[in-house]
Amino acid sequence: MHPMPYFGSAAILVALGLAVYSLLAGTIGLYALAKNRPLAIPAERLRETSRRAGIMTFVCISCAAFALVWAAFTDDYSVDYILHHTNHALPWYYKFSALWSGQEGSLVLWAWLLSAYGFVLRLRHKTDITLHAYASTILSGIQIFFFSLLVFAAPPFAFAPGPLQPDGFGLNPLLQYPEMVIHPPMLYLGYVGFSIPFAFALGALMMRYPGDKWIHITRRWTMVTWLFLTCGIVLGMHWAYAVLGWGGYWGWDPVENASLLPWLAGTAFLHSVMMQEKRGMLKTWNMWLIFVTFMLSILGTLLTRSGLVSSVHAFAQSSIGTYFAWFLVVVFAVCLFTFFLQRDHLKTENHLESFVSREASFLFNNWILLLSCFVVLWGTLFPVISEYVNGTKTTVGPPYYNRVMVPIGLFLIFLTGVGPLLAWRATSVKAIRRNFVLPCIAVIGTAIILMISGVQPWKDESAQTSIYALVCMALSAGVITAITAEFLRGAAVLHQQTGKNLASSAILLTRRNTRRYGGYIIHFGIVVMFIGLAGGAFNQSKEMEMSFGDSVQIGSWKLVCKSFSQDSNPNYDTSYALMDVFHNGKYVTRLTPERRFYTASQQPSTMVAIHSTLARDLYVVYEGQNPDTQRPIIKIFLNPLVNWIWLGVVVVVFGTFIALVPPLIPGKIRQTASDPRLATDPTGIGAGPAYAAKSSLGPDGLPAKLPGANHA
Repeated sequence: MHPMPYFGSAAILVALGLAVYSLLAGTIGLYALAKNRPLAIPAERLRETSRRAGIMTFVCISCAAFALVWAAFTDDYSVDYILHHTNHALPWYYKFSALWSGQEGSLVLWAWLLSAYGFVLRLRHKTDITLHAYASTILSGIQIFFFSLLVFAAPPFAFAPGPLQPDGFGLNPLLQYPEMVIHPPMLYLGYVGFSIPFAFALGALMMRYPGDKWIHITRRWTMVTWLFLTCGIVLGMHWAYAVLGWGGYWGWDPVENASLLPWLAGTAFLHSVMMQEKRGMLKTWNMWLIFVTFMLSILGTLLTRSGLVSSVHAFAQSSIGTYFAWFLVVVFAVCLFTFFLQRDHLKTENHLESFVSREASFLFNNWILLLSCFVVLWGTLFPVISEYVNGTKTTVGPPYYNRVMVPIGLFLIFLTGVGPLLAWRATSVKAIRRNFVLPCIAVIGTAIILMISGVQPWKDESAQTSIYALVCMALSAGVITAITAEFLRGAAVLHQQTGKNLASSAILLTRRNTRRYGGYIIHFGIVVMFIGLAGGAFNQSKEMEMSFGDSVQIGSWKLVCKSFSQDSNPNYDTSYALMDVFHNGKYVTRLTPERRFYTASQQPSTMVAIHSTLARDLYVVYEGQNPDTQRPIIKIFLNPLVNWIWLGVVVVVFGTFIALVPPLIPGKIRQTASDPRLATDPTGIGAGPAYAAKSSLGPDGLPAKLPGANHA
């Protein structure tokens, strides 16, 4: 019997005690400060001990997580969780991933990441001591819930019943893929991370925080969390594409949807928050967007780990859904009570002046994002609702989502291109004509080129799908043109003033306003992803039994079966095919699709063979043998533009990093009559008076003559 299980259990229990103290001490201290009431212990000291107790929760839960991983690495099958999620022959990196492969371990990961976020927040408390104290105290309340689950409902160190087993039951075969070592932690970094913006928003509302400084703090935390969630979602898409063997990457599975819901709400917040920063608008809207995003994160965890809905992605199901449901009720009640108590603090300072303005585009963007969020949520929960209403669980599949979400996605692409070309408050007709000419030409030209190249919906059996793909690619070309034009206009101005080439000028332009141009890069990446998604309208597939020497033609590709073979290792047995690939008669490569059978779990799994190019993927699956003929079954997909999805997310990650970097010149530069430097140097980089006569500065320090220079 190893001592680590006892150590881990004790660490979780101590973490729970520290979180309770942090909540109580923080609440009492903040209440005393707010009401200016003396205490036996000074309120500032009580608040500081609360912060330190919160820091120590991270140390304790880290010890518990280490103890669980140690038990996995040392094959301690006296722990029931280790017995059911590992085995002796499992490679070390998959033993590490056992931490999140089951219910109890995933809750340890949730609690550990939450405490890690809290650790960073509490170390940065001097940024704004009172606001951070409120956020820290609220975070302690969330920690209490998860620590309580680990102590009372799902203890990770429970001992296995009966005699000690010589080997474990193994890790789920679907999790034995390299990407699954990083996909769940990345996804959970997104889920958990929304706790921090939620804590700041609720704390700011409770204390009636003056001004919008809390928005700046919250926005940066939200961007980091949004980035993690984006990467987690796309890694999950790639895992589904490479492992499940169905030729796709997004099937509108309930757990896939659960990750998309907070992403949509968080994306809406990141856009609408600019209206509060620039114009003092949508204060109530933004507050509730943060609240809803956090609650959707909890709902996503509930769907993923509770067994409420059935999913190929739900690896750790249990009966703790009731706890999460009550937690959601408590969170909603606290948010609602605080909002009604302090709602007069959220009065708007300005109102929408024109529907042809940047504010209107953000507002439409928010409506569409929240509409898509509702559509996905309704489809995900419909089986639960239908079972409750009429006793029969009725599911909705991809046709429902595609019918509704595809038009919504196209409208979002349209708004992505239009938004940067509009000014705040109102946009003149002259500016509209000037800014929209090139994007419109790009849209029409791309549509014509695609139709000439063979994308002709009127000749396609699935005409609606082809029309959507055609519109998506044409709109994407318009958005890319609009974004490129924004960079080129600004770079041309700086090129005239500095003599730098356009590339160097574009880099300098981006460094001067990282948030704005980083946002453009993110939009560029999203559009690239949409182009990849549109390629799915032209997928082809074939399935056939193949013996030695048989061949199959799909498009301009030919596959020849050279042989079938078998192999084994302590972890699994495998059968695989050797397929030579030819393109237009020329040999390209050899693919080896596999079918594995894992010894410990007695479960099969597929390993897909993929030959990827920027234009298309050749995707080959070994589906096993026909039980009647004993001949191997090979399924082949030809999937256009899939790599554009993975390329697009790389661009999104890059753009997010750019947006998070502080600008080259901090703060906003406003032109004033009393500032002679600005009168002769409108760009702030040594421009002369000649250009000053032609231009004035926008609020971000860029020439206002540039379309969108004063936008964000």
